[in-house]
Amino acid sequence: MAYEKKVVLRCPFGYKLALDKMVEDFLEDGVALVAVIGKDCEKIEDIIDELIVGDGSNSERFIVTTSHPDESLQDVVEFAEAFSTDPVGKVQITEL
Repeated sequence: MAYEKKVVLRCPFGYKLALDKMVEDFLEDGVALVAVIGKDCEKIEDIIDELIVGDGSNSERFIVTTSHPDESLQDVVEFAEAFSTDPVGKVQITEL
């Protein structure tokens, strides 16, 4: 499954090991934004950042990440829609 340029990642149960592979898929598909919502979203954003950066030796591994505690799904989708990407992309809601 190819991901859109902007992803709202719903995490109703917090971190799952599947996130590691998902982040690699995001990078492969050219995702520009991952906006995280749900349980432990701030912690999950930090984990995504660590998975992207790794040892810091590859400057091409980059995705903007944000976390949205106490925000509604609709608000986060609107935030993602307003985020500028080139090319302009749809917002995809996916669940961890």
